[in-house]
Amino acid sequence: MKSPDLASALVEISRLPGRQVINPLFSLLYNEDQDVKWSAVKAMGRVVAKMADEDMESARVIMRRLMWNLNDESGGIGWGSPEAMAEILAWHDGLAKEYAHILISYTREDGNYLEHEVLQRGLMWGIGRLAQESPHILKNAVHYLFPYLESTDATVRGLAAWVMGLLAVDDAVPQIRRLKNDENQIQIYTNRGLVNCRVMDLAEEALSRLGDKQN
Repeated sequence: MKSPDLASALVEISRLPGRQVINPLFSLLYNEDQDVKWSAVKAMGRVVAKMADEDMESARVIMRRLMWNLNDESGGIGWGSPEAMAEILAWHDGLAKEYAHILISYTREDGNYLEHEVLQRGLMWGIGRLAQESPHILKNAVHYLFPYLESTDATVRGLAAWVMGLLAVDDAVPQIRRLKNDENQIQIYTNRGLVNCRVMDLAEEALSRLGDKQN
């Protein structure tokens, strides 16, 4: 999964039978090497979307497995599961319609709230990833995202600002403005791979997207 040509590697993986590659991909979600972990996330999106096109129920099994990984009863922590779930939904409209509300439920204290800040990072990234493809499907999630702008975790609040920009949430502008001086350094995954930036950079990007004239 550390191929220098990730795009080609993902195409090759997606051509293989889903049942053949899905278990190794699940294992790679836990890899400490972030390049490997994110390669697995991206590959899982393609693989499960292809599975859904061929047999929707087999894809639902994978979605339920990701959900189980985030369940306290699983005995695990679920590293990489929010990201993988969102990447799959970004690739497949049918699965997005069925499971977007589950992804949203992980933001809610009255739902399947994720307390671990590392999981919250993955969740914010995942909501942003889905927002890039299907922002309309997340319209009911906006109300639950505001607290994440005040997170004590720099990555969480930076990604929350990014999400608010993608979803065009004008009401978030006052809170995002407060992040304009946040110089905390974070690492996030983008279409250019892993990049280092500051929370303020994401805040400024969000404000620009929102047309904030005070930015």
